[in-house]
Amino acid sequence: MVPGAAGWCCLVLWLPACVVAHGFRIHDYLYFQVLSPGDIRYIFTATPAKDFGGIFHTRYEQIHLVPAEPPEACGELSNGFFIQDQIALGDDRGQLGARTCLSFGLITTSSRGCSFLSKTRVVQEHGGRAVIISDNAVDNDSFYVEMIQDSTQRTADIPALFLLGRDGYMIRRSLEQHGLPWAIISIPVNVTSIPTFELLQPPWTFW
Repeated sequence: MVPGAAGWCCLVLWLPACVVAHGFRIHDYLYFQVLSPGDIRYIFTATPAKDFGGIFHTRYEQIHLVPAEPPEACGELSNGFFIQDQIALGDDRGQLGARTCLSFGLITTSSRGCSFLSKTRVVQEHGGRAVIISDNAVDNDSFYVEMIQDSTQRTADIPALFLLGRDGYMIRRSLEQHGLPWAIISIPVNVTSIPTFELLQPPWTFW
């Protein structure tokens, strides 16, 4: 962390493909599939928060993925009613500050905005089942942020996942183009049970 900077630190890691399966997760990956809109009917990769938040105890065959308003989800959500019992899609606006180190695919960052944990707690307080937080860098298609606890010693009970910026942008763009308030997704998806040729991967993202 930069000396004197308020807030917390996180790590951005490039995660190579993993081959050892553990239920719905393969090492640090968790997968979900967009069912609607049809033009983004792909299986997306996310990474769970490292040391806060809950886990998925069941699979949701169909559940709404609702973009938070405002997207940074640092306070009261104007569409919080629609997030209740659904999954929120936020982003890390107000989250990542100065990048203090870039070496061997690892970036250390500090922030004066609200933390990933704060965003997760906001969604939890609005009754959300989970939160997916995408990178605000819409051209990011390979670097995953390792979401860690902040310095407040607070907790969160719902799952929190990080999504590549490119994936988050494409989901939001599709919803805007179709005039839809939410996507319908299935989460988590066990990709080890799906034949490779049937895996519908986003064409813009490297797996």
